[in-house]
Amino acid sequence: QVQLRESGPGLVKPSQALSLTCTVSNGSITTTGYAWNWIRQPPGKGLEWMGVMTYDGTTAYPPSLKSRTAISRDTAKNQFTLQLLSVTPEDTAVYYCARATTATWTPEYWGQGTQVTVSS
Repeated sequence: QVQLRESGPGLVKPSQALSLTCTVSNGSITTTGYAWNWIRQPPGKGLEWMGVMTYDGTTAYPPSLKSRTAISRDTAKNQFTLQLLSVTPEDTAVYYCARATTATWTPEYWGQGTQVTVSS
């Protein structure tokens, strides 16, 4: 069974860039048919999809975050990374990486999540 694990700083200062890495085990991020997502949940709010990179490296982002979000990958390490620019306290959330299939686009396997707090 595939496993995902998020890692990154727990505290980021406003206006800085946030970088989180998802390490995938028991499955390759280049295997045809899979899509690798970043999703977050601010305190007291619902889940927010932040973007996706498919097995072939294609990316997509929601309009609300497109201008300051980028997903990249390191296939040698079997990792994909989220970069979020110019963070504000409103970016405080639990951040998750998750795998979906390109057939359903519904995340099926999730990491445990990592708390990120934006504060000076």
